Amino acid sequence: MKNSENNLLRQVIKVHNDDNVAVAISTLAQGTILPEEYASVILSQEIPKGHKLALQNLKQGDDIVKYGFVIGQATADIAVGSHIHSHNLSTKLNGSETYHYDQEPTPLVDKTDIPTFKGYVRKNGKVGIRNDLWIINTVGCVNQSAKRITDLCKRQFEGRADEFVALTHPFGCSQLGDDLSNTRNLLSSLMQNPNAGGVLVIGLGCENNQLSTLMSETKDIDSNKIRYFNSQEVDNEIEVGLKYVEELLNEMDKDVRTEVPVSQLTLGMKCGGSDGFSGLTANPVVGRVTDMLTQYGGRVILTETPEMFGAEQVLMDRAYNKGIYTEIVNLVQEFKDYFIRNNQPIYENPSPGNKAGGLTTLEEKSLGAIQKGGKAIINEVIDYGKKASTGKGLTLLQAPGNDAVSSTALSAAGANIILFTTGRGTPLGFPVPTVKISSNTDLATRKKHWIDFDSGQILTSDMSIDECAEQLFSYLLRVASGEKTNNEINDNREISIWKNGVTL
Repeated sequence: MKNSENNLLRQVIKVHNDDNVAVAISTLAQGTILPEEYASVILSQEIPKGHKLALQNLKQGDDIVKYGFVIGQATADIAVGSHIHSHNLSTKLNGSETYHYDQEPTPLVDKTDIPTFKGYVRKNGKVGIRNDLWIINTVGCVNQSAKRITDLCKRQFEGRADEFVALTHPFGCSQLGDDLSNTRNLLSSLMQNPNAGGVLVIGLGCENNQLSTLMSETKDIDSNKIRYFNSQEVDNEIEVGLKYVEELLNEMDKDVRTEVPVSQLTLGMKCGGSDGFSGLTANPVVGRVTDMLTQYGGRVILTETPEMFGAEQVLMDRAYNKGIYTEIVNLVQEFKDYFIRNNQPIYENPSPGNKAGGLTTLEEKSLGAIQKGGKAIINEVIDYGKKASTGKGLTLLQAPGNDAVSSTALSAAGANIILFTTGRGTPLGFPVPTVKISSNTDLATRKKHWIDFDSGQILTSDMSIDECAEQLFSYLLRVASGEKTNNEINDNREISIWKNGVTL
């Protein structure tokens, strides 16, 4: 097909044969006649870019179908060719949803001829893609000390680590119960990410998040690759920190990249600042990558539990067995209970930015979001702050939709790389390389210093989703072998810890 013909057909996209809506690729004027493929529908009004239009006449109460699933119901009669959005479409979710388990799913066929990348094989057998030195604090009181040591390391020890990174946060003092456990579990797991060739942990001494307890719970780490101290117990914490860094660097100097199979890679999947195209381009492309990596024997982690609401049954149908199905049900219900305990509406989503981009209901957003999980079988469910298994499969991780909190949790769970899809853009970056994948080419063109990969090319060329995914997978292998992402180049790295309890 020639590009000119393709562009004509691509005025709109109909995702699934069963859909009764299509999505406008660019703003379409009133009176626009759609191609014959869409029954030559004439638009009765302007349709904004990324928004939905009716492909048939609909009555009040009729189901609106996108992705082959119901995304809500019409709140008024809707004529063919009309704009469909918040003024005439609402969610069908009300909290009374029930779930069911049918049977064990059919696994995808494993791939052979497994590709490789050059990574760092750690003593425990896990593989990192960076030889970073991370400086982590137990409590916010010593944030500036961690930053000061990091700045000095960059000048004094330049080139001896892939990067020196201060991963600071405001917590650790006056926390109790689940809040304290979340902080401790998250930091402990983060310290064990194989991308860190060395870790320096700085405590204060009097905080609730006691350094001794934190270290006693951090088991799976090479003792040669970690140093720690309480600032109240030394004369000059900056000097002590630099001394320990040099000891760690002497160990890290021995680390070299070696050829390893891609089955040793772990990817974390995240979306943020979604638009009407996220579920049509970026998320399906990432979903294909999920399928490719798991078929090669690798691990993928999917999170953002509240963005599964309305689409959770689709995930449950891919549970490895009934036990995993039950764990997925519990994962979803625990987050709904969290909303209820805090007197918040469960279905207060999408965000204003999502709605401006064309997303109307939570079902629509969730069905688009879960596409990042592809068709892979879910064989693990883990709590917030915990580590995912290595080896083949898809893990569901308990965490909120918040970009910083969930991406930090993915890093702590063991992701070597985070694939972050976005339609509106964000400069955020996290401890591990964060690949920003745009849903549209306009964003990739305007924000080249944010965006690493453009999946919007699906809309403007003959490229298929599968071909785009192959391109992305090849790029990820280069990142795994050392090519820097924009968040690394711009030094955009931070962590955020989920606070949901009591502070003294």
